[in-house]
Amino acid sequence: MAVPHPLEHSPADRPLDAAEASELAEAMRVFATASRVRLLFALIDGEHTVDELAAIVAMDPSAVSQQLRILRQLRFVATRRDGRRIHYRLHDHHVSELLAAVRHHHEHAARGWSSQGAAASEAKVK
Repeated sequence: MAVPHPLEHSPADRPLDAAEASELAEAMRVFATASRVRLLFALIDGEHTVDELAAIVAMDPSAVSQQLRILRQLRFVATRRDGRRIHYRLHDHHVSELLAAVRHHHEHAARGWSSQGAAASEAKVK
């Protein structure tokens, strides 16, 4: 299945019904476990095998496999088979953009920054 062109996406600010809100909440459970978050960030630079990921995040390969199964079910990662090896990668560019946004939001929140504060600072400069 082809990835849609950005102009084919629905507007993000459209009303959110209960069913879609539930689906989004289910997908966001991926962030409820630190090990899954670490695995996703480890995949930003490209695909890796279970053993490579286990070394990167300092986890047991069987635990990595369990977390990757969940990430795959939630469509945050995809796979490519090469003989007996399976290579994992982020499902699409939206996942890496989401990870960047979550990390940047966390950095801003931790520093007490907000877009409202930035707008006020810009108004003072003008």
